[in-house]
Amino acid sequence: MNQARLNSKIQSRMLKRRSPSEWGSVCLAAMAALGLTAAVGHSPLYSSVPIGGPADRSGDEARAQMILPLAFGGDSGRRSGATDAVRALADSPEAPTEELSGAIGQGDGFLRFLERAGVGGQDRAAVSKIVGRYMDLADIEPGTRIDLVLGARANPNSARPLESVSFRARLDLALKLTRGADGLVVEAQKIAVDSTPLRITGTIDLGIYNSARAAGAPIEAIESYLEILDSQGKLQGAGPGDEFDMIVAMERAVTGETRIGGLLYAGLKRGGKHKMQMLQWKGRWYEASGVGKTRGAMMAPVSGRISSHYGMRRHPILGYMRLHGGTDFAAVSGTPIYASADGVVNYAGRNGGHGNYVRIDHGKGLATGYSHMSRIAAANGQRVRQGQIIGYVGSTGLSTGPHLHYEMYRNGAKVNPLSVKFIERAELEGTELAAFRRLLATLTTIPVGAKKLTRAAPIRKPAPVREIDLLSKEI
Repeated sequence: MNQARLNSKIQSRMLKRRSPSEWGSVCLAAMAALGLTAAVGHSPLYSSVPIGGPADRSGDEARAQMILPLAFGGDSGRRSGATDAVRALADSPEAPTEELSGAIGQGDGFLRFLERAGVGGQDRAAVSKIVGRYMDLADIEPGTRIDLVLGARANPNSARPLESVSFRARLDLALKLTRGADGLVVEAQKIAVDSTPLRITGTIDLGIYNSARAAGAPIEAIESYLEILDSQGKLQGAGPGDEFDMIVAMERAVTGETRIGGLLYAGLKRGGKHKMQMLQWKGRWYEASGVGKTRGAMMAPVSGRISSHYGMRRHPILGYMRLHGGTDFAAVSGTPIYASADGVVNYAGRNGGHGNYVRIDHGKGLATGYSHMSRIAAANGQRVRQGQIIGYVGSTGLSTGPHLHYEMYRNGAKVNPLSVKFIERAELEGTELAAFRRLLATLTTIPVGAKKLTRAAPIRKPAPVREIDLLSKEI
């Protein structure tokens, strides 16, 4: 037996003696070697697929439906994307004029709008001067639409000249500025405006708010009306069947535009009788039925303790019994003295035993006096408000020490100051009261501008129909 055959037999016997786990390792190695020999290469595959397509017009239109134009930056399909053969122009001509239109935004301004539109500083100054003759630029409301025409600029670095600007300056005024031979020329157009207020009435059904909205009242007017009802204690009592009456400021231009203002009059009726009539006068609300009166609490004239009350007592200096016609407040010299209520100073100066003395007339026969001041801070004839400083505590006149002697007069006679806790005074008097009443009469005769609502009748559901009843009718 030669050597080759002997080696073959030895290997065969060795293979027959391998364990199952060894056979698994051998198989795994063989499979790995087979996979490496069959692996696919990673080199790119090249194709000769054409990307140009047809060169005619139909080919360009078809390209617009392909994804290829996106690679060119959004190609339209009719024009190819830019290539190195495209050269930018060194200079390009611009339009001879530029027309712009926009509106002033909230928190913006008229001149700021012109600046953003590209109007130069010199033109803005000229426009400001011209428009300022007709109105304050700050009164041009947000939302105002402005039309501009800008001309050709002298050089690329300068602003375009303003050729014209037109806008509705107010409801009753339209302005147009046009460039002429001598600069900007203004054309002002006056617009007729009717300022008759709008009156809205109705019957409360499903709440005040819903009923007023159904009658055409603006939301802002309804909110003001509800606040007035609440301030007068009428809000909770107003219910179905009561009639509301609102008069709102309103302007109507002949060109068709309208502008709604604030609430002028608020009324409430129950059973045909007025339960509330409130009229706005110079920024304040007054009750029409009691316009001449208001009731307010009296204020303490000084910060200090009461050292002596009103009544009979032995005078500390004169030594005999006499009426102490006021209330004494002990306080440190220099302490401020305040007017206890609104009024007019009808005396300010030295007054015998009162020393430095101030007297205030509060109307309706009521007056107050302030004695022994170290210094007077009010002038004769001056109108003072409640809480206003009119002087300072001192010890002038017949006084044993610094204090305020506070007196009150009713129709000229002294009364106990502590007995009057409230004061009733006139709010409107004389010519002002007459003007108030004329306005009230004018407003309350304005015809209703919206259809007066009536309380809707309740919806009654029909009675159910029985089948047996229908059959009996047919028979």
